[in-house]
Order: sequence, then C-alpha cells, then structure tokens
Amino acid sequence: MRNIGIRHLTAAAIAALIGTVGFAANDAFAQKIICWKDKSGKVVGCGDIVPPEYQESGTKQLDKRGVTRGTTDSAEEVAKRKAQEQETAKQRAEEQKKNAEQRRQDSALLNTFSNEKEIDQKRDRELQQVDLQISQLQVSHRNAADRYSDIKARIDAIAKEKKTVPDALTDELSRTGAERQRIEEGIATREKDKEDIRKRYAEYKKRYLDLKGGETAPAKPAPTTAAAPAKK
Repeated sequence: MRNIGIRHLTAAAIAALIGTVGFAANDAFAQKIICWKDKSGKVVGCGDIVPPEYQESGTKQLDKRGVTRGTTDSAEEVAKRKAQEQETAKQRAEEQKKNAEQRRQDSALLNTFSNEKEIDQKRDRELQQVDLQISQLQVSHRNAADRYSDIKARIDAIAKEKKTVPDALTDELSRTGAERQRIEEGIATREKDKEDIRKRYAEYKKRYLDLKGGETAPAKPAPTTAAAPAKK
C-alpha cells in the first residue's frame, strides 16, 4: 500500500480510493489524508503532503473513512477575519465613546437648565451678542466703503487730467478694498453663526424635552380682572 504513490491525488481519486480499498490500522495513508483548497475555497487536490504552492491555502484533514477531522483557513482568510475583528472592535470602541459623550452632554444639559424656556432665553442672549457684532461690522463696512469711494474718485480725477496716479494712492485703494471685503466676509460669518445658534439650541431643547419625558414649562396663568361691584 505504501508503493501506490499517493503524495498528490485529486479529490475524486482519493474518494474512489477510500471507497474501494481497505486500509491497515498502522498505514500512514489511512492515518492522514489532507485536501487543499484554492483561493476561492474549492478543494483542488488531496494527498499526504500539501504542495508548496498551496502551503498558505486552506486545508481539510480526513480520516480513513473520509470523515473530516479538522480544517485550517488560508492565510488570506485569516488576514480577512483579523481585519474584520479589528474593524468590529474599532466600531464598538467608537460607539462606547459616543455613548459616553452623549451621557456627559445630557447630564450637563439637565444641570444647566430648569426648563425649556431657559434654553430659549440663553439662545436669545447669544443671538443678541452676535447682532451687536454685526452692527459694529456694518459701521466699519460703511466707513471702509466711504473711504474706498473717496480714493477712487481722487484716482479718477487724476486720470481724467491725464496725470500719473501716485503709487501710494493706488496701494491705499487696494488696501481699502481688501478691508471692505474682509468686513463683508466677517458679516457673512456672523450671519452663519446665528443660523448655527438657532439650530444648536433647537437640538438642545428637543433633547431636553426627550430627557424630561416631554415635560414643558407650566404656562403662566392668565391675569384675572376684579369683578365689577354689583349695582345697588
């Protein structure tokens, strides 16, 4: 039996051999049959030694009755499984971090406000501060626009007389134009800040009410008018 040459047999040949030939208890072939797979996981051959080109492939070990007694994964499968485990662990850690941060924010929200009206009041105070900044920028913008118009008029008058415009005047026009542009961008940024404030406090308010179970601040009672004295 040792002379039949079984080092590399196809899966079909091994199956036929197992079904038609008896195996001695001490026969090495009866002790171990290894089938190896290609990259797709398909069994492509069997024998007592895995060929060098399939050393990193998955394998399946059979006993003398053809029953699978063990399997190994290919290096590619092991690497893929390890990568998946690492990604799962990373996602789990990120989720735990996110949940911890949400708990911290919820605690701060409940400790900061007594009711949702206080949230509105704080929002309005922040909006007023931004409005004040915008007003100040608008004044600066008008001043810059007036300076720009004045310098431009002077340059146009000089050019109209066909005289050379001084470099200092041209540079001043450029600086004033850049300042005006910078102020305009500042105003646009503050307007965007107002949108963000409204959105942020709307989220605060919604979360606060969710945590409070939908409770709302008690409505103020309507003022009562004294009953007119009865006519005698």
